Amino acid sequence: MENKSSNNFISYVGLEEHEMQTFNSSRRNSLVENGIKLLPGEVLIAEAQSVLMFSPVSDLKQGISGNLSVTNFKLTFVTSDDLSNEEDITHQQNHLYGYTDTCLTNIDEIYIMGDKKKKLVPGSTVPSKVKGIFIVCKNLRTWSFSFKFSPLGHGKNLLTALLHHAFPRRHQLLFAYDYKEAYYSSLDKNVQLFRDIADWQNELKRTLRSDEIRKGWRLSMVNAKFQLSPSLSQYVIVPASVTDRQLTDAAKHFQGNRPPVWSWTNAHGAALVKMPELLPTITERMHENIMFENIRKSHPQKNPPVVIELNKEINLKLVAAAFTKFINLCSPENIRQFWIQDNNFYSLLETTKWLKYISYCLQKAVEVCDHLNLGISVILQETTARDLCCIISSLVQLLLDPHFRTITGFQSLLQKEWVAGGHPFCDRLGHIVKPNSEKSPLFLLYLDCVWQLTQQFPTEFEFTETYLTTLWDTAHVSIFDTFIFNCERDRAVAAMDPNTPLVLRSVWDWREQFNDQDILLFYNPLFIPRNVDKAEGQERQCRTIIKPLYTISSLELWTQCYFRWIPTLEIHNGGQRHIELYVRLLQNDVNQLKLNINDNHGSSVNKIGTYSLHTNIDSFHPFSNKRSGNLVNAPIMNSSIFLTENLLDAQSLITATD
Repeated sequence: MENKSSNNFISYVGLEEHEMQTFNSSRRNSLVENGIKLLPGEVLIAEAQSVLMFSPVSDLKQGISGNLSVTNFKLTFVTSDDLSNEEDITHQQNHLYGYTDTCLTNIDEIYIMGDKKKKLVPGSTVPSKVKGIFIVCKNLRTWSFSFKFSPLGHGKNLLTALLHHAFPRRHQLLFAYDYKEAYYSSLDKNVQLFRDIADWQNELKRTLRSDEIRKGWRLSMVNAKFQLSPSLSQYVIVPASVTDRQLTDAAKHFQGNRPPVWSWTNAHGAALVKMPELLPTITERMHENIMFENIRKSHPQKNPPVVIELNKEINLKLVAAAFTKFINLCSPENIRQFWIQDNNFYSLLETTKWLKYISYCLQKAVEVCDHLNLGISVILQETTARDLCCIISSLVQLLLDPHFRTITGFQSLLQKEWVAGGHPFCDRLGHIVKPNSEKSPLFLLYLDCVWQLTQQFPTEFEFTETYLTTLWDTAHVSIFDTFIFNCERDRAVAAMDPNTPLVLRSVWDWREQFNDQDILLFYNPLFIPRNVDKAEGQERQCRTIIKPLYTISSLELWTQCYFRWIPTLEIHNGGQRHIELYVRLLQNDVNQLKLNINDNHGSSVNKIGTYSLHTNIDSFHPFSNKRSGNLVNAPIMNSSIFLTENLLDAQSLITATD
């Protein structure tokens, strides 16, 4: 049978690195229509001319004139300045959309401005005369536009199109289905997607190292072709003592038809398991007790597991309500509102309860770790085991397993616990409008928890906060399959559609969006790898475990993610980004010395790229838009040959005086 995707094949054999980079960038030479760069499959729907765009959190008196347009992918604002040379711009540059664009799936709320501010929802009647609109995005960016000088009817036409296309009612209306760019994957082979049985086998082999531990668990194909549960992966790891028939019988009694499944095991043989709650109609707990017993048998010492219920103090609606209040605090409409909120900022922050829920998640993760470190297996229990279970289980693995603190390991962790685990990204991120919305930013809650860990342990994580912030932005780009589906079954059905099969594009293929210069900022220059060798003994292994502080007083506010669109709060030529910059420059000096030594000894280093580092940057770099100052060309090692050495004492730089 002919493979429909065969025309996507291209051979890279014989292509040098620089030739590949040139090819990758040139294939996105988008069609330009009315000054708008359109991706393959993207079409212009509506346009308003002579629109004023105001700076965020400004006095709304002086704006930039340009054309505002809606496509089937984005809202885009184009001025004559956009056609000029942008080589001296320091902000992150996405291949898919520009700095004055926003993906339609990123739009959260639209308000029509006039004598009174009025929120519009899909189906709202748009007045014939539209003075202006105010838009709040899911990544907290705000947009203010005025149609004061636009031709009559332009504002209404554009707003009507925006309301219709920014809030689709069917999944097939997402841009991923229209995007016609051929896909040549350059995904890192070390990132495990957990769609193939080999990835699950490798994870079992990596974590279950001794024969005694390994014999307690097995890989089951009871959910092959999603015949048991549509929201589970086709491959699940379950206690070795339970048969597939028992699993099938037990699944009928749990919500989502999901039996308990394995997530991770430590060196003691203590396992981390995710389990849904029983169906509300079932009062007999026999099948639940049978699963508890099988999990007990999987332990080398047959220790009984501990059950931790996650729904008691936090749930979807509480997190959603907290974030709604938090959005209002982080996206003021104008400078007057900003200063009013600023006078009572910390009391307003406390009423949102956002930090309270971060504290709760970290506390639960530490609680689970304490049990596991004592050799006790833990069962995380939640309604369908697809939401809070994803947060806590992946936090626990970050705290206990240094493999997941690398970039490829972290991406594999998200694939295993969130994507394969069936977290309903489409519903929680609000990609599709539904009558009874279950939208709730649980993924952002998790990323904020991870950010807290990176602040408390700056040398333990290979990725930076810029990586985490970019990841939240990318969750709202309706091109990548990673975050637009509710489960693996939906993803597989879309990819195998006989009429219009969806091309699956992984979000972890970062070169689809960014050049090497931007990707470089994802890597933490302070990172110290923790390679645990069994021969090194238990003392060495204990040093790989991290235990965060979780009280609210110990937490910080993730300013880069939440406040980067508020110019008033930006520190010019300062902030954490400057510390990171100088660490990179020092690291480059050390790398150059090592290069010279290797050259003198006749050795060679495989990959060295020269990148231009901006030295005149602000605290929200690379998300703030400003003209660059000085540039420093610095050689950056891409081959990780020095990753096992501590190139810099991080604390000495952080505590150094200016």
